[in-house]
Amino acid sequence: MMSEMGPRERLKPFAALIGDWSTEATHPALPDTVVPGRVRFEWVAGEHFLIQRAAHDHPQFPDSVGVIGMMEGDEDLSMQYFDSRGVHRLYRIAFDGTELRMWRDAPGFAQRLTAKLSADGSTLEGVWELNQDDQGFRDDLAITYRRGHEAHN
Repeated sequence: MMSEMGPRERLKPFAALIGDWSTEATHPALPDTVVPGRVRFEWVAGEHFLIQRAAHDHPQFPDSVGVIGMMEGDEDLSMQYFDSRGVHRLYRIAFDGTELRMWRDAPGFAQRLTAKLSADGSTLEGVWELNQDDQGFRDDLAITYRRGHEAHN
């Protein structure tokens, strides 16, 4: 039986993320490099969808847009991800107001993120993990979001 909880109800906890954030990211491919960036979360379409726009100040870090919502026939939220490299991916996504989780189980390139929102809502910190070629999950991209910094996306 389908849940009676629609997209607006499922997205309500994401209200804690609405607005502009500055980011700092590190990646194993760029040791000793901290990449600054910006992210904006905003409602669209009557709060049935959320847009995440990200820009990074490094040529090896793609800019991206994510559309978060519930696909017709699904009971869970997902995010359609598009980036400046031409990559398009589908992630599952969940946020309970404290912990943000995203994941995809693509063969040969599975990914997952767990990020925690600080008690005062000013910082979101997380680590993407990657399981490439079924070698097991390893830390990949670490990212920290700080609220209140103007995004220029």
